[in-house]
Amino acid sequence: MKIAIEGCAHGELEKIYDLIGSIQEEQNITVDLLICCGDFQSTRNLQDLQCMAVPQKHLDMCSFYKYYSGEKKAPILTLFIGGNHEASNYLQELPYGGWVAPNIYYLGYAGVVDCNGIRIGGISGIYKGHDFLKGRFEFPPYDEGSKRSVYHQRQIDVFRLKQLSPGVDIMLSHDWPRGITRHGNETQLLRFKPAFREDIESNRLGSMPCEELLRKLQPPYWFAAHLHCKFAALVEHPGERCTKFLALDKCLPKRRFLQILDIPTAEDGDGGEAKPVQLKYDLEWLTVLNLTNHLISIRTTNGYMPGEGGGGERFNFTPSEEEKAKVLERFGNDLTIPDNFVRIAEPYQPNEDGTVDMRSIEQPQAYLNPQTTALCDKLNIDDPLRLAMLMTGHKLNTSTYVDRQCDKEEEVPVKAATRVPNADQLELGDEDDDDEAAVEMEKGIEPLESSPDKPQTSVQPKLSLSSLLPEPKWRQDAHDSDLSTTLNDSTPNCSLLSLPTPQKTGDNDTSILSESALAVNDLNLSSPVQQQEQQQDNPPVKKFKRRNETIYAKDDSD
Repeated sequence: MKIAIEGCAHGELEKIYDLIGSIQEEQNITVDLLICCGDFQSTRNLQDLQCMAVPQKHLDMCSFYKYYSGEKKAPILTLFIGGNHEASNYLQELPYGGWVAPNIYYLGYAGVVDCNGIRIGGISGIYKGHDFLKGRFEFPPYDEGSKRSVYHQRQIDVFRLKQLSPGVDIMLSHDWPRGITRHGNETQLLRFKPAFREDIESNRLGSMPCEELLRKLQPPYWFAAHLHCKFAALVEHPGERCTKFLALDKCLPKRRFLQILDIPTAEDGDGGEAKPVQLKYDLEWLTVLNLTNHLISIRTTNGYMPGEGGGGERFNFTPSEEEKAKVLERFGNDLTIPDNFVRIAEPYQPNEDGTVDMRSIEQPQAYLNPQTTALCDKLNIDDPLRLAMLMTGHKLNTSTYVDRQCDKEEEVPVKAATRVPNADQLELGDEDDDDEAAVEMEKGIEPLESSPDKPQTSVQPKLSLSSLLPEPKWRQDAHDSDLSTTLNDSTPNCSLLSLPTPQKTGDNDTSILSESALAVNDLNLSSPVQQQEQQQDNPPVKKFKRRNETIYAKDDSD
């Protein structure tokens, strides 16, 4: 089974799929699965765009909305985790994962799935110590503080992943595990990224929770992104186990952002014929979610997970066979992830002759997603978003959008409620950094206030959702305790970095990290049609420029 691993997507799905298509044609291979390691930017419309932690002048719709609306369909099954530049309101609707578009699956805050026998786990977001012990209190519309804290990792997700028994094949994170540079060519990394030196020497480069998960789970492969450079490392564990770590760059020309992983699966068909690629829930992970549901917190104060010496309270939630059997029975002995994607928001409609002041676009209200409701009802767990809204006295909003693509009797095109500009016409500056607002907030500058008004959409009959979940079992949170911040939200720029994938002597693992599919330096990221037109007209060679490149541009000295 061939798996394409991609670093930071930054919304450039069309270019990523086109590049993989070119590699498949050139090398006569078939890529079965695409994995993206964060900054996916699943913005459905301009309202979602307002929920992304990016300065207003750099907001760009990119191309995800085409796959959400049905204009295009992802040609490869795509799996991704969240980073620190996301449509946070949309991902918050799917805390336990779900389909964000046909053939594109989000793992959730943390999650584990089975793909044709390969066990893939992941944790979304980045680590910030001052939010790590808090609950999931955020919901849209966000202020400038919660717009960033919403993508910060929480201890409950790390605690849940630590309950897993050995056997996770691939682990994903946006952050690098702390201390990972000691296991690779650190000298070469610092030659290209001298700004990393201070954080490396003080052991502050990377995520402490990811370091703990690396030591606990010891997966054969760990993939990450975030720092916009390629870096390979080999981490040896006790008992002759090892983890091959690879961080990848962002989707730009002349950058190493794609890697092909070739790994055999136990579910390969007879005679070498591969089975169709299919995602399934991981039974152990579902059971952990069920057993730890009472630990969910939506408070802004610090809380703690149970541990030894807790007065007889259970602290080890690695499920027994009996507990897993009960969960399996709830799912009717079928763990296949249902194809239950539903559009509950109006897709973006490009408008060539209209203009929109982005400052006039308001953030949407929080909506409940039918996928999450169905999973929570079946597994008997709580939706953190629903809890946060209930406990603060907010209305539980259900979508009023009617998906006309599902209406086979009426072929009526969906009309946008507001005329909007073409994404290509949005002018992007090159002065502001995507985290300037966060820096100002930390310095005490008053954040902007977001409007609580609902997005302007036409009123349609509501979708029916299941009834409210039972009340959660609350824990008594301990007193507040602050942790020092160990990482900065900023994602520094990176010059071209090519590090060899480490090889372990005597490794009997038949899986191979294939470097051959990484020949992206010489490939043009333009579409094939554009390339033909350029060859016919023989114009000067057009230099590709990414529309939102300046969003993330930042000098290493910053």
